[in-house]
Amino acid sequence: MTRLGIAINLDRCTGCNTCAMACKMQNNVPMGMTWNRVINEGCESEFGVQGIYPDVTRTYLPIACQHCENPACLRVCPTGATYKDDKGRVEIDYEKCIGCRMCMAACPYNARVFNWSYPVRDPDFNYGDKSVPVRGKGVAEKCTLCKERTDRDEQPMCVKCCLSKARTFGDLDDPESEISKLIAARKAGVLLEEQGTRPQVHYFN
Repeated sequence: MTRLGIAINLDRCTGCNTCAMACKMQNNVPMGMTWNRVINEGCESEFGVQGIYPDVTRTYLPIACQHCENPACLRVCPTGATYKDDKGRVEIDYEKCIGCRMCMAACPYNARVFNWSYPVRDPDFNYGDKSVPVRGKGVAEKCTLCKERTDRDEQPMCVKCCLSKARTFGDLDDPESEISKLIAARKAGVLLEEQGTRPQVHYFN
């Protein structure tokens, strides 16, 4: 059994948003939508800081779909559009999605976005992985752990492009994998553990 996941070193994250842009390019994510975002912790505004000048600091928290073992989104989906695949990824069947957005309301990580209109492509700028399916109007979408890449035994684009090497990707069910050893050694935790969703994205300092 394979269970793919990511471990993120928060001390290494600089908030550069390269992960967000790489994800957007790889997966043809339309304008105004993001699957992968980085927020400032403990701040009142998006570009705020913690503390009082000159003693200020910033802490960044990258968030995307947590690919939970017990996903809240899956439990509320009325059509079976949300499902878990054989590698532990939470995926969406866009043909079955009816756009009810119950999954978006159920997700405690606010990890899903909704396509309000048909994607607009710039014909003069060819981008993205051609094997990634184009999502139409009226469906929910989110991080897929770069399914097309990871099916080819490649890293998700956010992991590959992270400038500070804050992300580690691998099989959580393999005790000898780099990610499993890292999580054990650094006592990594998950977001909103009290929700009982059992995320497969782990964080540590």
